[in-house]
Amino acid sequence: MAWYDEAVFYHIYPLGLTGAPRQNDYGEPVHRLNTLLPWIGHLKSLGFTALYIGPLFQSVGHGYETTDYRLLDSRLGTNEDLKSFVSACHREGLRVIFDGVFNHTGRDFFAFRDIQANREASPYRDWYCNVNFWGNNEYNDGFSYDNWGGYNLLVKLNQRNPAVRDYICDVIRFWVSEFDVDGIRLDAADVLDFEFMKILRRTADEVKPEFWLMGEVIHGDYSRWANEQTLHSVTNYALHKALYSGHNDHNYFEIAHTVQRTNSLVPDRIKLYNFVDNHDVERIHTKLMNKAHFLPVHILLYTLPGIPSVYYGSEFGIDGRKERGSDDSLRPCIDLNEHRDDAVNNPCTGLIAALGRIHREWNGDLVTGDYRQLFLTTQQYAFQRGRLIVAVNNSDGEAWINVEARASAYVGLLSGRRLESDGRLNFCLNGCSGEIFAPDDGQIRADVLTKAEVSLGAQRRESAADRASGPEAGTGKAENSSVIPETKPDAPAAGTETRPGQELRPEQVEIPDLPYELMTVEQLQAVILSRMAKNGPVTERMRRDVIENIWHDSLVNWANSFR
Repeated sequence: MAWYDEAVFYHIYPLGLTGAPRQNDYGEPVHRLNTLLPWIGHLKSLGFTALYIGPLFQSVGHGYETTDYRLLDSRLGTNEDLKSFVSACHREGLRVIFDGVFNHTGRDFFAFRDIQANREASPYRDWYCNVNFWGNNEYNDGFSYDNWGGYNLLVKLNQRNPAVRDYICDVIRFWVSEFDVDGIRLDAADVLDFEFMKILRRTADEVKPEFWLMGEVIHGDYSRWANEQTLHSVTNYALHKALYSGHNDHNYFEIAHTVQRTNSLVPDRIKLYNFVDNHDVERIHTKLMNKAHFLPVHILLYTLPGIPSVYYGSEFGIDGRKERGSDDSLRPCIDLNEHRDDAVNNPCTGLIAALGRIHREWNGDLVTGDYRQLFLTTQQYAFQRGRLIVAVNNSDGEAWINVEARASAYVGLLSGRRLESDGRLNFCLNGCSGEIFAPDDGQIRADVLTKAEVSLGAQRRESAADRASGPEAGTGKAENSSVIPETKPDAPAAGTETRPGQELRPEQVEIPDLPYELMTVEQLQAVILSRMAKNGPVTERMRRDVIENIWHDSLVNWANSFR
């Protein structure tokens, strides 16, 4: 298995994290990259095994208007700084991939400068797409050209030009020989020429064993880009969207459908790059209407098929939203010293650390284990990954889940609770929570459970006022967010005694004049059957579906649907 298939990624936008100026004056190098050296230990302590860092190379502003592909941005330092940084990562067992911005360059790139100076006589006139010397632009160049995204600051390279292809392939060879990089994230891969990507893949196979190519792709059939001829992986934006909206809308069907559709299109051997936020989209802590959903979101990130990635700072539960068309607040400077104790005191960080350890200890199940859906409602979702059973609950109240189980006993890797199984695993999840159950063979490493319980303990100290603050809560510091609820004993709540197979006759159950939220399970089942009967004949299958649904929140939603 290749290293990237079993990796857990951390993503750094270096110009932001180091507090570099927004504009490059091309002055003397400032060694800001060296300030990131302490972050290497931070990454390792949280269980990350790979780092995606970029953009890195000389540019005008945000980094994607490249001026020189062979020179570290002077706002970050020198090539020696980057070489030392990658070497330090490798010593700690971290793989490193760079941002490859090969769709376009900046206007200060040497080839574009030559066209400005020599116009039609420039040997680089065909390095860019549709250079038209009869046109003009807002810079008054006296010619026009194709750009990326409508921005003439980003000049579109002609990827079908053999000279351009050779130049980019030489850049990749240089990055490997000079910096020993382990792979490249291809910016705007969804608009790269497919033949160009095939050449990049051949170069990747040449320069280094298991050199990884991962592309930024937003929409479409991901297997068009990720396959044996082009890229190894692409960004899973479909799952990114489903993970936050599936929680905001209390709709796990969206997440499950996204997983199933992706699995049907992308072969198992292709592992997509999963994430919940990055340098281009708002922070997950900001996007979640209920900040307590931070926990089930990240359980899914680490356990659903794919390669999990966390964007720098989100392990602390920080916020970040786009403001006045700017991405600056998504790319902040962070002082790591201010978060020295977060692994113990910040439940968000504790959760990421626990999930990192679980991913390492149960790597075989979470990387190559089959995915099989076991249980699904709008608010509860359970599935199997190899020997593991993963379950999440997006409702505010606790929920009972009953799923098929192959082992005789299981242990919750986040809570440490142990449950017996008789072919079915029956358990209760607190509101806005989740669990990863592993077969209890008596050999599960105690330090995983102990450290996971430490992260749970930090959240148990949260005040009741914070927990009851509702969807608008948590817009500030993560310490005020209900991330990891207290684990309760596995016992049914009052009024949840009905179990699958128990007969229920609506005429025998009195329906009280109460809000649905205050009714028992039996009363809610009676309401639903009664409403069904008013709409037409109730078949035995319909009746059985109601009787077998013993989850209070699900029944409340079902009853409300008739109104």
